[in-house]
Amino acid sequence: MPLLGAHNSIAGGYHNALITAHHNGCATVQIFTKNNNQWAGKPLTADEIALFREKLAEFKLRLPMAHAAYLINLASPQPELYRRSVEAFVVETQRAEALGLAYLVVHPGTPTDGDRAAGLRRVARALDETHRRCRKCRVMVLLETTAGQGSSLGHRFEDLAGILDRVKDPDRLGVCLDTCHVFAAGYPLAPPAAYKATMMEFDRVVGLSKLRAFHLNDSQKPLGSRVDRHAHIGQGCLGLEPFRLLLNDPRFRAHPMVLETPKEGPNGEDMDPVNLATLRGLLHDAKPAASRRGKTFVGNSPPI
Repeated sequence: MPLLGAHNSIAGGYHNALITAHHNGCATVQIFTKNNNQWAGKPLTADEIALFREKLAEFKLRLPMAHAAYLINLASPQPELYRRSVEAFVVETQRAEALGLAYLVVHPGTPTDGDRAAGLRRVARALDETHRRCRKCRVMVLLETTAGQGSSLGHRFEDLAGILDRVKDPDRLGVCLDTCHVFAAGYPLAPPAAYKATMMEFDRVVGLSKLRAFHLNDSQKPLGSRVDRHAHIGQGCLGLEPFRLLLNDPRFRAHPMVLETPKEGPNGEDMDPVNLATLRGLLHDAKPAASRRGKTFVGNSPPI
């Protein structure tokens, strides 16, 4: 079964994100390794690293991920911002490695001068420098598909292939597919024929072997809108069918699939358990809800 999880807060300690994941019956997790709205973060302490790794093992969370700060723009044509982004990304890679994470997700970036080819070259150069400076790091960088707002890179599969073709060590890179983003970028994910066609196109242009993880988000905006607005599962323009097809695709049975849906509902309720339950209910082998340790899960034991 796919490894379902959510992006969890590290407030009060990095290990708290893992406790939340365990509480929600998840098999994986995604975090920020620092404040997402700041360039620098406090250095990780030995105690923080040890406790985080201890909880990862205790809760048996597989292929955990970090998401790089949105401030980072590896495609920037502005020398100062580009250099600051590269330095910040090197640190993000080192922090993810220290915590024992499998993947580090990053948006390819935005060439604000509109020169997409030059932007792709800058991203590849930044990744090569990161790999050189983090030579011993095992964490894999995942380029995230984007919705294509403005001049951002990554909304066409060809952008991802262009970066992979330019880097010196493409084996150290993969792709994270965001369902909201690819839909907003114009790639349909339902009905089955359309889902199959989109996956075939990704395989043709990039290669399915590069697809390592997923962000599961419905979209507030329609197909091809190029607007990035996440919605709760089944409550947006995607609906439930794309998630049913993806969750039951045997090619992605062992891939981490992480929610980035809004955290709160209209009445302030925690929506991660609701969205996770919706996803579990779409699995073909899902069983009726059963009580476990005072919580309700859908699916086989252990919970996804």
